[in-house]
Amino acid sequence: MPKRFRLTRRFPAAMTEDGYRRLKTFAAEAGLDEGEALSFLFENFDAVIDDERLGHRLRQFNSELDARKR
Repeated sequence: MPKRFRLTRRFPAAMTEDGYRRLKTFAAEAGLDEGEALSFLFENFDAVIDDERLGHRLRQFNSELDARKR
């Protein structure tokens, strides 16, 4: 029997415009709302990431973060 889908937590999250646009696109393609899409991504995080590229992308994002905040 599948687990009942309940949204039990709400939290304020800041996202870049690019990240939010990508989330909206992914959610629409998957037939989900943004909260459901985020829940799916985090519940299945290990299955949807590319382990070989994650570290590189994270370092790249962190190195650009200060410049993007301005």
